[in-house]
Amino acid sequence: MKKFIFLIAVLLGILNSNAQSDLESITQTLNDYIEGSTNGQPARLRGAFHKDLNLYYIKKNDSLGIWTGESYIKDTKEGQPTGEDGKIIAIDYENNIAVAKVEISHPKSRGTYIDYFMLLKIQGKWTIVHKAYTQRTSNKVFDSNK
Repeated sequence: MKKFIFLIAVLLGILNSNAQSDLESITQTLNDYIEGSTNGQPARLRGAFHKDLNLYYIKKNDSLGIWTGESYIKDTKEGQPTGEDGKIIAIDYENNIAVAKVEISHPKSRGTYIDYFMLLKIQGKWTIVHKAYTQRTSNKVFDSNK
C-alpha cells in the first residue's frame, strides 16, 4: 500500500510539473511578443509568431481588417521602443492549445488595446498562431458566475 501511495504522489508531482512548465512556456511566448513589440525587438517578436500568423481587427467601417504577421514585424523597428506597456490578463490552456488575453497601453494615450491570442504547442514549443485585437471601450470584465 505504501508503494502505491508513493507511486501516485510521484505521478501527481510529474503532472503538476508538466502543467507548470507549459504555463511558464506560454507566459514566456507572450512576454516575447509584448517585449519584442514594445521594446523594438523584431527578432524576439518573430520567435513568438508562427510564420503564417495574421492579425485580425475590425475597421472603422465594421469590415474585417487583416494585417500579416510579417508586415507587423517589419513595422517593429530594431532598438526603437514604442513607449507602450503590456501585461498578460489571462491564460487558459489544455494539452497543446491555449488562448490568452493581453493588454497593451501607452501612458500618453487614452486608448488601451486588448489582444486575444491562440497558441499551439508545435514540436514542443508554444507559438502564437492567431491574434485578434481591439481597443478597450470599458473596464468591465465578464463574470460567468452571475
